[in-house]
Amino acid sequence: MKTELLCLSFTAGLLAQKIDVEFDQGIDFSKYKTFSIREGQIHSKHPSLNNDLIKKRIESEIHKRLTAKGLTKVSERPDLNVRYSLGSASKREVESYPAGWRGRGVRRVAVRYTEGTLVIDLRDPTTRSLVWRAVAIEDKRDPSQLPNRLDEMVKKSFDKYPPKKK
Repeated sequence: MKTELLCLSFTAGLLAQKIDVEFDQGIDFSKYKTFSIREGQIHSKHPSLNNDLIKKRIESEIHKRLTAKGLTKVSERPDLNVRYSLGSASKREVESYPAGWRGRGVRRVAVRYTEGTLVIDLRDPTTRSLVWRAVAIEDKRDPSQLPNRLDEMVKKSFDKYPPKKK
């Protein structure tokens, strides 16, 4: 029973979402009122991720989140250019835990999963500099399940916009 719990707790830790945000501390984000979404990139060989419908879904969610923050989408002269990229890679972790007679042996379990990474960049077109970046990482056993998590990845990223200065 203990070995089953250990194995389950290990795999649960693998299948988690992580959001990291970086931003330019010297920027006053209240000056940004408009945005434009530029061409996104998808770097995945998996057909459930590498298609135009996924791009539209990401762009729709970005649009939804930025307009909820009070920004307006424009086609010309935006205050912010939004770029994004989505990638996936297969990963394999090996966990060892005691097994056998009185715990003298070692049992190894290989756990395979797919890591999906969504990077969203906000750039100031006048200075051409990156002012804000969110990196959302989702680990899933089945790459075809990653599209189901994209909306939440974008939402959690923009929950941290505008950034709080320290």
